[in-house]
Amino acid sequence: MGNSGDWDSPRFPVLLALGGGPTARSDGDEKKAIITGMEPRVLHVSEADAVRDMASILESVRAGSDVVIERDAQPVAVVRAAAPVRRTISECIALARAHEEELGQAPTLDPDFAADVEDIVHNRKPWNSPTWD
Repeated sequence: MGNSGDWDSPRFPVLLALGGGPTARSDGDEKKAIITGMEPRVLHVSEADAVRDMASILESVRAGSDVVIERDAQPVAVVRAAAPVRRTISECIALARAHEEELGQAPTLDPDFAADVEDIVHNRKPWNSPTWD
């Protein structure tokens, strides 16, 4: 990792005090990883240290780590990044219409993206579901 996420830097005082740093999640079957070395990092932090330095915990989560907060070496909570908000196409269309009504102008699509969407819509074929024996 570069300087911004270097685990040995003073930006992670709680993790340094605990001897923390990236560790691979070990659920007993490391063969499950699709790409070796790409497993999420799991950091273990005491409850007291988490309270004292939540900023470092959140920075670690933003960097892709899962943080296990423990009391007496027993897990109490896991902090991980929230799942991104996903919208359906109908929700996106409704938001675009609301935006247009509110501001009086329609959202502008990137020309290449709009052309790709048009191409997909005009060339799609009906889905024939397979028949199962």
